[in-house]
Amino acid sequence: MRMLHPRPLRNHRKFHQAAPAPLRSPSPERHNEDDALHLDENGPGDGFMPDADTCVQLGPLFRTFHPHLTGLKCNINGDFIDQNSPPPLRTDALPTDWTPYESRVAFETAEFLFTRNQMSAGQIDTLLDLWAATLIQYNDSPPFASHRDLYGTIDSTPLGDIAWESFSMSYKGVKPAENVPPWMKATYEVWFRDPRLLIHNILANPDFDGEIEYTPYRDYDDNNQRCFKNFFSGDWAWKQADKIAEDPEMHGSTFVPLIVGSDKTTVSVATGHTEYHPLYLSIGNVFNSVRRAHRNSLVLVGFLAIPTTTKEHADDVDFRNFRRQLFHSSLANIFKSLKKNMTTPDIVHCPDGHYRRVIYGLGPYIADYPEQVLLSGIVTGWCPKCLNNRNALDGNGLLRCREHTDLLVQELQHKQLWYEYGIVGDVVPFTNDFARADIHELLSPDLLHQIIKGTFKDHLVDWVGEYLEHTHGKARAAEIQDDIDRRIAAVAPFAGLRRFPEGRGFSQWTGDDSKALMKVYLPAIRGHVPQDIIRAFSAFLDFCYIVRREALMEDDLVQLQDALDRFHQYREVFKTTGVRLTFSLPRQHSLQHYARMIRLFGAPNGLCSSITESKHIKAVKEPWRRSSRYKALGQMLLTNQRLDKIAAARSDFEARGMLHGSCVSDALQMLKNGHSQSLSDDNDDDDDALVMPQEPPIQIQVNEPQHQTIEGEAADIIDGPTVEAHVELAAKPSGARDVPTLALALRLPEFPAMIQQFLYDQLHLTDHEHAAFDPATAPAFMGRVLIYSSAAASFYAPSDLSGTGGMRREHIRATTSWRGGPARNDCVFVSMNDEVSCGLDGLAVARVLCFFSLKYRAKYLQCAVVQWFSYVTDSRDPDTGMYIVAPSTNDNGTPDVSIIHIDCIFRTAHLIPVYGNNFIPREITLHNSHNMFRAFYINKYADHHAFEVG
Repeated sequence: MRMLHPRPLRNHRKFHQAAPAPLRSPSPERHNEDDALHLDENGPGDGFMPDADTCVQLGPLFRTFHPHLTGLKCNINGDFIDQNSPPPLRTDALPTDWTPYESRVAFETAEFLFTRNQMSAGQIDTLLDLWAATLIQYNDSPPFASHRDLYGTIDSTPLGDIAWESFSMSYKGVKPAENVPPWMKATYEVWFRDPRLLIHNILANPDFDGEIEYTPYRDYDDNNQRCFKNFFSGDWAWKQADKIAEDPEMHGSTFVPLIVGSDKTTVSVATGHTEYHPLYLSIGNVFNSVRRAHRNSLVLVGFLAIPTTTKEHADDVDFRNFRRQLFHSSLANIFKSLKKNMTTPDIVHCPDGHYRRVIYGLGPYIADYPEQVLLSGIVTGWCPKCLNNRNALDGNGLLRCREHTDLLVQELQHKQLWYEYGIVGDVVPFTNDFARADIHELLSPDLLHQIIKGTFKDHLVDWVGEYLEHTHGKARAAEIQDDIDRRIAAVAPFAGLRRFPEGRGFSQWTGDDSKALMKVYLPAIRGHVPQDIIRAFSAFLDFCYIVRREALMEDDLVQLQDALDRFHQYREVFKTTGVRLTFSLPRQHSLQHYARMIRLFGAPNGLCSSITESKHIKAVKEPWRRSSRYKALGQMLLTNQRLDKIAAARSDFEARGMLHGSCVSDALQMLKNGHSQSLSDDNDDDDDALVMPQEPPIQIQVNEPQHQTIEGEAADIIDGPTVEAHVELAAKPSGARDVPTLALALRLPEFPAMIQQFLYDQLHLTDHEHAAFDPATAPAFMGRVLIYSSAAASFYAPSDLSGTGGMRREHIRATTSWRGGPARNDCVFVSMNDEVSCGLDGLAVARVLCFFSLKYRAKYLQCAVVQWFSYVTDSRDPDTGMYIVAPSTNDNGTPDVSIIHIDCIFRTAHLIPVYGNNFIPREITLHNSHNMFRAFYINKYADHHAFEVG
């Protein structure tokens, strides 16, 4: 048995850049002049920022601010004011003014029915009728008479009211004399909202106060290592500020870069499918965590036109060029309202209540590879960022830039541009119409499509299947794939881990499926593929998990490059075994640009296309389902507008302190206040008035919605500030037993002696020296203990799905029956005494057999019975990069079991069996795999926090 003392947990994450790319000489510019299009419009920080040589200490980091674009506060006329002045009142409305709603009940009813429940009009009418029936006897009525009344109230909300506009485009080039293709005669309509007004709404949102930045900065640690985290910590924002600051009139302004994203999406219907091309907008000033959480910092700008034609003309060069130019001209026209304020300040209301002078700029564009090809005007198969030939992408080529591309277009013929440089000479990128914008530089890293769905799923996983068929033949390869599937299905449950009950053999893959498979795939294929394939996967996963960190230091970029170099070294096995002839794959090649893009834009997790794809659900797919399916786009636009109005109203009400507590508790308080006032008025009139006896308060349980991950059970997002990691038992015990009975249930005859040892240790925690443990004199306890089926571990994990404070909570299970099935006993990391050495920086691994609590000498002790694992070696396995542990035993061969205080538990640990070279029996399942193997990997890929720990 081991003695453990609770102690502060160590910092298992070290924050850790590189040099910016050289600037190129300028070249002639091209502009988007709508050569083949006809356009018709028919619209329906507190305090003063320090100079660059002044550092502000923020925790372990030192921050240097840009010296000129300092985000100074000003008045509504743009004149700078005293930086310590309080903000003007945001609104004259009283805290009781719910306009246009009658009351809080009316607002929350509208929000619940339209936003959260998304109830149909007919069902709303039914519900309101039933509600009215219950109120007739009180001569009262519901807050809305019908769905039309509810919709009308939402529509009359003044906040968030940005009207949808449209313009139409058509082909105006040379047409054939006869048999004119349909696409040349068609008119294409684009619907959009003014991006300038949308940015005003984002900047004015009080929800973002404290989560927004007004000036570019650079963060350094004590070793002068640069830290890249939020967008404004990167070099690009700083360089843009330098260019803007060349005009002294711009000093003191705030730079607001647009983050734009687009991605065609499909909504399925019974008779086929319908495509939409939504365009989204955010700003680089808000924290990455806010953008990832979709807290109204990412908004729908418009729907781009999708030109179609007959199969006869689908491959026509003129049609393809028209389709490309329509896309770029649409974007240029949508964002033209911002053009003036890219050089002249716009006065904007900010989340802290102050006004600032704002300069806009086109920032990163979030897009998958097909959209990047369209945006950059290159040929499919080429890289949109560098000049590597499409047949030799795995080399290091010169970077593309706007000036160089324009010069090539001027000097070379279209055929030479196409085959030697991969440039489509007929396309003028929309960014050429705007100041300081280079589309090649602005294309952002795309973790979802380039790394997760691209390199991992579409390349590496598929290559393993091709290797097995190439080496063993189709029949034997199928048997091996079945065993890999059984291994994946046998992985023990873990918080947030998506289940694969039938392995990975399903046809419709999502990004979440790929992310989940990454966590468990490597141990499942070991023993079936060569060592170099295992090492290639391990290197790639290291790259993937490093690049997806919430913040990266310069040392991290060194590790990132090392992982990429190892991946390139070991992936050669796919060539030598005949699986691949070349690695000229654009999505896989893009990994070479990640280190530079991190230096430019900060951590990539704030620019991933998963952000826009998630927005598809709220902005496209759910509004589609709520439509009549006939001319659905107009109904979808109206739904989005109403959603924005409700969200804006909520932000305003919250800023005025009107949404504290629940609706019911608010009503009870009002009733109480009204009753007290009534008694007070009576007493004023009659000193002898009787005082009514107080009734006991009504106890009402309000269930707040819980934020669950999209990946599985028992992984909660905790909103709020960052707090110290801790573990606590479940709110209610699942039972109670005396010590002898519990000893029988656990099959631990020595359990009473273990409690003696535990109590003795707890009584002498603060003693520097004390007598050795003696069972004859040590305190004994044979009373009743409370049994708990779980405990909750809360910890800081900002790289995983977490709240804006970076906190995450997971449940540790120790129960005899999980969801009505077999027992579940999770594994945990245990923080050991400083003098105890173990593989993971002082963290041991154990499996929880039971949670219990007891009261001894007025002390309430929360405990866990754990079975220990020991590290097989002091270093990681050289192939998988993971530590290997095995169940620990005592000298007499019995399992090594102890009682520990739950304060010693850090968080859950995920163990995956070392399967070996043999096929596993079908009888092994996720419920018994921990009992069937003698060695286990500590799965450092279970989530990002586990990767930092392991």
